[in-house]
Amino acid sequence: MLCFDLYAASRAVTAAYRVLLEGLGVTYPQYLVLVVLWREGPCQVKELAERLQLDYGTLTPLLRRMEVAGLVTRRRRPEDERSVEIALTTTGSALEKPSRELPPAVLAAFGLSREEAVSLQETLRHVTDSAKRSAAG
Repeated sequence: MLCFDLYAASRAVTAAYRVLLEGLGVTYPQYLVLVVLWREGPCQVKELAERLQLDYGTLTPLLRRMEVAGLVTRRRRPEDERSVEIALTTTGSALEKPSRELPPAVLAAFGLSREEAVSLQETLRHVTDSAKRSAAG
């Protein structure tokens, strides 16, 4: 069953990342937030939720824990009090350099070449997009 294989692969990927991220002292979801902020800079919670495909109920407590850990700051935007901007702290920014060792380690852990990883990523994005369209009706 395809659904089982996707679920098993998701769990295995998360477990592999958990081991690889121990050295950085962050969880897999925290790492995902950091990657977006490293690449795009400060952004609103809404933008993060869209990029990570997470709902506010999942993202807000995650960001709160990251703030307590000193990785990010959360502040209301003066021009729109309803909007919260997330930015990296010095500590969060400093994790970017050691995180550069992760991609080759991930490929090795998954037993994939770079080309295979790119092909898999394209397939997964296609599956995700198609499933979303189908669910939306």
